[in-house]
Amino acid sequence: MELTDKERRLLALHYVFPVPLNRLGKLFEIDPDLDRLFTYHAKELAEIVNIPIAKALKLTENLQRNVDTPYDELYERHAIFPIPFTHSLYPEKLRLLIDPPAVLYTKGCLQLLTERRYIAIIGSRKATAYSKKALKLIVPPLVENNAVIVSGLAKGADAMAHEAALEYGGKTIAVLGHGFFHLYPKENAKLAAEIVEKQLMLTEYPPYMKPERWTFPMRNRIISGLSDAVIVTEAARKSGTMSTVEHALDHGKDIFTVPGPITSALSAGPNQLLDEGAKPIWSGFQIVETLAFDR
Repeated sequence: MELTDKERRLLALHYVFPVPLNRLGKLFEIDPDLDRLFTYHAKELAEIVNIPIAKALKLTENLQRNVDTPYDELYERHAIFPIPFTHSLYPEKLRLLIDPPAVLYTKGCLQLLTERRYIAIIGSRKATAYSKKALKLIVPPLVENNAVIVSGLAKGADAMAHEAALEYGGKTIAVLGHGFFHLYPKENAKLAAEIVEKQLMLTEYPPYMKPERWTFPMRNRIISGLSDAVIVTEAARKSGTMSTVEHALDHGKDIFTVPGPITSALSAGPNQLLDEGAKPIWSGFQIVETLAFDR
């Protein structure tokens, strides 16, 4: 995958300063092609990207130390394909975010970024057999109508969503909250390997970045940003799932939830969403009709 000189310079910057694109807005205004990237003084860079001078000193040192590092070639050795925001494969929907990823790091089938429909399926890490049963009714119609299932490769509902897409011969994208040199959770290693082989994994974090508490809420905006609609199976009233829903509402996406028994704590989240105006779902055909997949 050919990158321009500007995109290579962005990879160098993003490796040592992995922030969303909005944090780099002033830099691109001043230096659209990043021609001066390796010559900024720390004080100047601190002001441009709004960071403390101590951090800017470290940043300029790291940039100058790695001025000749061919990041794109190094990534290619690990079958990682970086997609800067300027690249033609970068998803248009992500450009609409307030804080788009500056770079997406991908592994697997890049063709999945050119599909027409994307549906996020999310839920609790403690999701029960009820989620699995619900997905048997929801996923096949989506697969039949060529929707790509998007989720976060977490335990529970996320893993079930990816597995259902694969089981029914569909396509799936796993969005990670860390770099590719780490895998979280380790229990999903086999599933991750299967996704990389024929589907797609992506992240906005360089390969060395470990999972942190703050990286997963950031990941959630990509899941909702990529998708045309979000389905919630099971979730507690306060959870990471509900944060993804908040992102989706901010992005104007349709929210579908699986109604659940009032005695289940994991149905409290979906039932609350229903009360707030989300659409109940018991079949994937409801989404096919609502989003007019045939148009």
